[in-house]
Order: sequence, then C-alpha cells, then structure tokens
Amino acid sequence: MNIFKFLLLILFAMPSTFLSAAEVRVAFGEKIPPFCFPATDSGIEVEVIGEALAFRGHVLKPEYYPFARIPVAFLAHNVDAAMTDLGRDMESEGGLYSDPAVFYDNVFITLKERNITINKPEDLQGLSVIAFSGAAKRYPKWLQHVQDSNLYYEQNNQALQALTLDRQHYDVVLSDRNIFKYFTLHLRREKGFDPKPVEEQHFVELNPMDYRPVFWDEHIRDDFNAGLKHLKETGRYQEIYDKYLK
Repeated sequence: MNIFKFLLLILFAMPSTFLSAAEVRVAFGEKIPPFCFPATDSGIEVEVIGEALAFRGHVLKPEYYPFARIPVAFLAHNVDAAMTDLGRDMESEGGLYSDPAVFYDNVFITLKERNITINKPEDLQGLSVIAFSGAAKRYPKWLQHVQDSNLYYEQNNQALQALTLDRQHYDVVLSDRNIFKYFTLHLRREKGFDPKPVEEQHFVELNPMDYRPVFWDEHIRDDFNAGLKHLKETGRYQEIYDKYLK
C-alpha cells in the first residue's frame, strides 16, 4: 500500500468532527474583568466560549478590541465571530446568532445602611451616580436627568466604583453585578478592603437575547451551541463562574 492510499484510509477513519475542526478567531472586549483578561487569554467569557468551541474540536483564537470596535471588526470579516453585536442587528448582514454565552446583568448598587430605594427614574433625583462607560447612552430614560443635574460620572476603572461607593463619594453605582462582585473580592484579597454591605436594585428586565455571540459560519455556530449546552449540563459552566467569583 502506497503512502497516499494509507493517508486516505486514515482520513476516512477520522471522526467528522475532527476533520471539520477549525481555528476560530473571536473578537472580545479588551478591558472587561472578570469576563476577559487579554494578558492571559482568560476570564469567564473567554473560557466559556473557548471550552464550548473545543467540545467539537474547534480552537479559540481570541482577538481583543476596544468595545466599540467589536462589531466593526466582525463586519469587516477580520474575525470569525464576535462576543456581542453591541446592539447592532447582524442578521441582515449575514451574521448568525448563537445561544447566550454569558449574561451581563446591570443593576443599581447602593449601601445597605443608606436605605435607598430605586423603582423609577425619579428616585435618582438628587443622588450622585457613577457608572461604566457608555451607560448613559444605553439607559437615557434613567440617567438623563442625573446628567442634567451634573451628578453623573462614568469611569473606565470599575474597581473605583466599589471603593468610592463604600466611602460615600457617590450614592449609587451602576454596574454589572458580577463585575462589581469581582472587583470587591479582588480589593478584599489584594488591598485588605473591608466593604460595607450593599444592596442590588434591578431597574430593567434581563433579556438573555440582548447579548449573544454572532458567527459567520453556521456549522461552527451549531457546534458552539452544542458545546455550550454540554458545559451547562455537566456543571462546568458554573465552575467557570465560581472560579472568578468565589
């Protein structure tokens, strides 16, 4: 048997999932602890997407962009997938949405001892608010009045949110609850930070479909969904979250 026939036999014997495995370039945000840590290619979102792709043999190649550049890189076909569409409809462009990989759950956070209740935008009147960059554009109904009163601030360094709230430099933090929790734990471990108890106040209904990865290739998207389902069924999905938040 010549070498060519031998190689053909090996190829036909290989599982189809292995033969169709690909290196998948995925656009991630460059500064979103604990979801993305570019220096180490780690974080909740990076690990969930990487392990879901690996379920059927695909290899994640993360590429990091400023948040606003993620959909731009995807539409330019610089990557094979993106962690989010950043509110832009990609279906009309040929993008294929997967099941949600992670959830960003933005809440108002206040010190428990302050007894602040926020049920409607008017409840923020007279209160100072510190939020993540771009929050005012996402939630104008809630934050426009605070902006007009010069009581609104945005901060890229979200570790400062936990510190400034605890010291009552601001009355309210607007943050993803897991990001705030991560930075609180990090400050406690690294800086001996002893935070006061806080309360989380939901002000918008969480819609998992608002934040989903988007792919160009249907086969890879379907393999990703299968891998994501496997992670959740086996408990591995929760293990990844716990690794960063417990």
